[in-house]
Amino acid sequence: MPAYQRETFTVFDSHDFEYQAPGGRVRCRVEPSGEGVRVTFEPAAPKEEPAAAPISMVHAGYHAVELKRVQVQPVPRAEPEIKALHVEGAPDQAAAAMHQLLELTVEKKASDLHLTTGFAPCLRLDGDVVQLEGYGEVTDERLREMLFSIAPQQNREQWLATKDTDFAYETESAHFRVNLFADRNGIGAVLRQIPAHVMSAEDMALSRHILDLCFLHKGLVLVTGPTGSGKSTTLAAMIDYINRNRDDHIITIEDPIEFVHPHKRCLVHQREVGVHTAGFKAALRAALREDPDIVLVGELRDLETISIALETAETGHLVFGTLHTNTAPSTVDRIIDQFAADRQAQIRTMMSESLKAVIAQTLTKKIGGGRAAAQEVLIVNPAVANLIREGKTFQIPSMMQTGRAQGMVTLNDALFDLVKRKVVAPKDALAKAIAKSELKTMLDRLQSQLEVVQSEAAEPG
Repeated sequence: MPAYQRETFTVFDSHDFEYQAPGGRVRCRVEPSGEGVRVTFEPAAPKEEPAAAPISMVHAGYHAVELKRVQVQPVPRAEPEIKALHVEGAPDQAAAAMHQLLELTVEKKASDLHLTTGFAPCLRLDGDVVQLEGYGEVTDERLREMLFSIAPQQNREQWLATKDTDFAYETESAHFRVNLFADRNGIGAVLRQIPAHVMSAEDMALSRHILDLCFLHKGLVLVTGPTGSGKSTTLAAMIDYINRNRDDHIITIEDPIEFVHPHKRCLVHQREVGVHTAGFKAALRAALREDPDIVLVGELRDLETISIALETAETGHLVFGTLHTNTAPSTVDRIIDQFAADRQAQIRTMMSESLKAVIAQTLTKKIGGGRAAAQEVLIVNPAVANLIREGKTFQIPSMMQTGRAQGMVTLNDALFDLVKRKVVAPKDALAKAIAKSELKTMLDRLQSQLEVVQSEAAEPG
């Protein structure tokens, strides 16, 4: 059963879904009956072909129903299967080709799989988009077959109606966040690989000051950065840390659900937009009546969602959220500028009281492969809160320079530290810097110091 349906499954309601079995795609219907639960399977035949007679099974008694996850054998990567990508054929061939690409994405440790009509599949490896060798161009019809083989029925219908849809998909090896879209050539997709397990705060080496935020009882904490900068991974690590160290109620509102958090010390309810709730605004309003201690909002997309998040933080809840901003100071301006001029003074006051921290991060290439997160950290102390209230956010960067003891870190400091520890090459750090000239000066000074040390070490005696 697809992940989005497993979340809401009960034996008292009817459910329909499709499954790619080794022998072909089947349609399954689960429905309550007078005797117990009836499960019906039938081949998911193309519309022009008559479907075979269904096979029915009846399980007497709700109490004895046992759900088991069916194991799917991974598709071997052989030359004939590669050809299946660009040879028109049956739907099961399209499904096999799709699963082959997903397994290859996992094997190569790529962050994303890009599929484009009229072009070969591409992977994002260590931040670069790389075309896969040995794969030819994929036609619009063939790519649609491949993508529809993993898309739930409601998302196929949504794509046909609007040409955009998002859903989650899970294989034996990994979990994917999928976006289907259309461009001038035809259908396209980006499949973001979500790690099977949540990285712990300890594995990510989050600073003590960031971990201290997890023990707040109210306020707003934002994790920001461009798309693909690891915001979700950082937030998941923080939620997991709370889950292991507090006895509270956590509600997450996501689109779609990426990392699954089991109940540990906390009670965790995860809601997916479009599946469990109509939208972020509706779920956030409802959360106020659901006795939460911590609320995670996957994305603060619009003015109303931001307003409700600020109100939720003001009324004694700890709220985590994300924004697509590049620096911590610009995040404050971005939120305030969302509102009309006659409300901005009120919002500045609310922000000064509710905002507790902004973590702005970016990913940069590591020496030897992989990517490292450079995290800029703004801790809202009384001095910073006063600057926000008075509309003097342009002074926040200098305040961050003097607030290192309280855990504040500028982006240049974070990048410089990665270079100093020989995790990241200087040119890659410069590529990610906002204030490039300042970082270049810092790196030049570091290089001069290294040359002096090497010169002294080379002198005899």
